[in-house]
Amino acid sequence: MANPRILVTRPAHQAEGQAELLAGLGLDPVQLPLLEITPVSESDPGFALLKSRIMDLDLYHSVIFISANAVTAGMDLIDQYWPQLPVGIQWLAIGRQTAIQLEAYGITALQSAAGYDSEALLSLPQLQQVGEQRILIMRGAGGRETLAQQLSQRGARVDYADLYRRSLPPYTSGQISSTIGDKPFAAVLLTSGEALNNLTKLISEHGLKTLQRTTLVVPSERVARIANELGYTRVITASGPDNQAMAETVLSTIDMDDRT
Repeated sequence: MANPRILVTRPAHQAEGQAELLAGLGLDPVQLPLLEITPVSESDPGFALLKSRIMDLDLYHSVIFISANAVTAGMDLIDQYWPQLPVGIQWLAIGRQTAIQLEAYGITALQSAAGYDSEALLSLPQLQQVGEQRILIMRGAGGRETLAQQLSQRGARVDYADLYRRSLPPYTSGQISSTIGDKPFAAVLLTSGEALNNLTKLISEHGLKTLQRTTLVVPSERVARIANELGYTRVITASGPDNQAMAETVLSTIDMDDRT
């Protein structure tokens, strides 16, 4: 029997590692990135503000990185304007992978053991008394507002460094057909609410009704709620958004007989 097919939807530069892990576990990963990451360039209207935030880095008490993509884009800019990192900054990361990415740049970041989202980070003791502190959030443009809203309510002065833009890759009907075809998937891996919304858009535009009935593996209860609200009925929440956690959850949903 053919190996169960798993739809991998991470951005292209992150999908390969997840696909290799799944293949090593006896699954058949199929890549269809649902997010395209485009760093803000110097020609972008928002670049001047972004540059000013980076130039003022030493004025912030805390700098929070939302994702591994924010680390890559943010540290590229910081390296350009800060040959040496400014001292005295409290670095924070949402999620283990983001913290690991920062370690590669010599930064030890605080993270929450309680989860992989803004709510988990907000539970850290270091973010409870932040009155008058300046905090910079390194993120993609148009991300969730929960973190900034809560920190502002606690008295912090919060700024954004919008480092990149996210979009749905421009797939043609032919590309969708050749990638997905008529063969069913055992599961679809989704690591964000935005990827889920983009999947829903593709289902609507290309009539991919079988995907709507496929098991979705998502990284958090928040994304699971969004999936349920969108009408998906087979939704499983992994213990986190990292490749290992998602892969373990996929294996737990597939009968052993299906993998023999």
